[in-house]
Parts: sequence; C-alpha cells; structure tokens
Amino acid sequence: MKKLALLFAGLSLMATTACKDDAVEVQEFPLVGTWQPLKENRTEVDINGAAFTDEVVYSTCQQESRWVFNENSTGKRTNNEEVGNPVTCSVVSARNFSYVYNSSDKNVEIKYQGTVVSDKGKVTLLDAETLNLKIDDTSNPNIYKSTTYTFKRIPQ
Repeated sequence: MKKLALLFAGLSLMATTACKDDAVEVQEFPLVGTWQPLKENRTEVDINGAAFTDEVVYSTCQQESRWVFNENSTGKRTNNEEVGNPVTCSVVSARNFSYVYNSSDKNVEIKYQGTVVSDKGKVTLLDAETLNLKIDDTSNPNIYKSTTYTFKRIPQ
C-alpha cells in the first residue's frame, strides 16, 4: 500500500511539474531612435536572372551619418562624406522625412519632405542594437534592385 501511495505521489508530482507554457514571447523593439549606418548591400537581378551583390562598408566619416526615426512618424536623414582639400568630414545632405512603419508585416515607407521621392521597403532585422532596412528600387520593371542598410542603434 505504501508503494502504491508513493507511486501515486510521484506521478502527481511529475504531472504538475512537467506542464509548462510552450508559448515563446517575442520581444518587439522600436524603430524609433537614432541609427548609425555601418554598411549597405546592393543587389541587382535582371530579367534573365543574372544577379550581383555588392557590399559597401562605410568609412569612419560616413558612419557619422545619422537616420533618426521620431515617435511622431517624422525623421531626419543626415549623410556625411569626406570633401574638400584638405579633406574634412562634412554633412553633404540633410533630409527631413515622414514614415509609416507596420510592425506586424515589417513594411516601411519613407517620404522625403519637399520631393515626391518615396522609399518603400522592409525591416529585415530589428533588435536592441541592430536595424537592417531593405529599400526596393522599382524604377525599372526589368531589373530588381534593392539596397539593404545595416545600422547600429545610438543610445540616447
């Protein structure tokens, strides 16, 4: 009888401790913030399937550029380049934009102020420190072009 009670107690203990919640919580990170560009990957595929990819690692000066995404769906893109003689790192463009980001399907559209230019793409990676943003160039229907920018979050 003691063995049966011990067996029942053991089985009860296993049943209560063996159950666990299999749901995995996925942490969502905000696009909002200041981002430092590190590199870009350019991809082209023509109508015949010929493809090439080119990785451009940004210089120290180019990495001083910033993309800022504000909470009110506005932002600013500042690009730095080495210019002049003697060469100095300078801001060569600063463009304000508005954006729409859908966190469920990761689609993003960036509309630059004062132009009809609009970049459409997808966030392919977004975590606490890294953002990969792929922008598609649909200007030529016979060639698929995209640029994937890799950014590092700048703490505020």
